[in-house]
Amino acid sequence: MVRQFHRSSSAVEGRNGRLSQLYHNGRGLTKCRLAALTVIHNYGVRRSDGTIAAERLFSTSFPDLFDWLLNQMGELPLPRKSRHRVVHNPLKLEIVPA
Repeated sequence: MVRQFHRSSSAVEGRNGRLSQLYHNGRGLTKCRLAALTVIHNYGVRRSDGTIAAERLFSTSFPDLFDWLLNQMGELPLPRKSRHRVVHNPLKLEIVPA
């Protein structure tokens, strides 16, 4: 499970992540973000009695949202390899004209 989440960035961590979310929240919700928040509300948030909204609505049990998401995710790709940049020194001439 740790391998799935080892590539987090500063955009989601700490004070900068919190300030970033506050900035984006002030700009309104996109359709994709609203849909994701709806799924989290319906299938992830549990009441004190241990039920979720979808269980109460459909009268059936559902798998844990986080466990289901981990099963659906594959391995994250490795970061791409950086290209080694060649820095040319203009003072070092390899070929000297005769």
